[in-house]
Amino acid sequence: MGTTYRVTIVDAPEQLTQQALTDGINATLETVNAQMSNWVSNSEVSQFNTNRSTSPVKSSEAFLSVIAAAEDIHIKSSGVFDVTITPLINLWGFGPKTPDEPMPSQANIQQALAQIGHSRLLHRNDSQKTLQKSHPDVSINLSAIAKGYGVDQVAGYLAATGITRYLVEIGGDLVTAGLNVEGKLWSIGIETPDALTQTVQTIIKISGQAMATSGDYRNFFEQDGVRYSHIINATTGWPIGHRTASVTVLAETAMAADGWATAMLSLGQTAGMELAEQHQIAVLFITKDEKKFIINTSSYFETLTNIGK
Repeated sequence: MGTTYRVTIVDAPEQLTQQALTDGINATLETVNAQMSNWVSNSEVSQFNTNRSTSPVKSSEAFLSVIAAAEDIHIKSSGVFDVTITPLINLWGFGPKTPDEPMPSQANIQQALAQIGHSRLLHRNDSQKTLQKSHPDVSINLSAIAKGYGVDQVAGYLAATGITRYLVEIGGDLVTAGLNVEGKLWSIGIETPDALTQTVQTIIKISGQAMATSGDYRNFFEQDGVRYSHIINATTGWPIGHRTASVTVLAETAMAADGWATAMLSLGQTAGMELAEQHQIAVLFITKDEKKFIINTSSYFETLTNIGK
């Protein structure tokens, strides 16, 4: 998926060697890549994208489960989170196009929006284990949710081997279980959303929770004095323009945390906080002020952590 991973294990059973664990983790990740990675040309998602048929396509249970999770977030976020967003990604120069090309017109954006819409363009049939597209050009991009799924799969593999104390992290998405090597909760630093620094804004202490952070401060371009984020609102067709710079979400699964972090960043703190309270989502927003960054958390986030303690 074009990123790195790190696995920390505290209580590996004696009969399990580090090499055996490494092989098992790698095999798990290779399976996830073969299903979910848009970076792999013959992965399940890539094959679905290149298949122009609008007939139902036999799909793996794993692939369908990720699509189902994405659809749930899509519906609850009123369409802001959308895995069919590829036309907009490409239009704004975060895909094959480059940022020095002309800015998209509103007509271009409307044309791209017509090709986007998870609920409208994708039809999942769990009983038949199929996924169907309504138009030949429909394309699925799982970059905002598949990393989290990969974290969950590695965690599942570790648990199956009898390991109960671990931290699995892929590209910043992570899941924790048990206590760390010091017998304490896992201390996780949330980065200050500033591309020029690598400092920690705050530290949270968790166990048995998954976490994902989404930010707009590393992947962006500027043109004519305007900054354009790679986070694009799938309902408006425009990169986000609010002052929320980073969002961290805690959830039972890294897949849910991954997807919701992107959705919440797309929404911004004002609309996102309202949705978080409505659906009891544990979320932390970092908003940029003129001179500093301000942290705000949903009530459920506060119940799951002892932030700042």
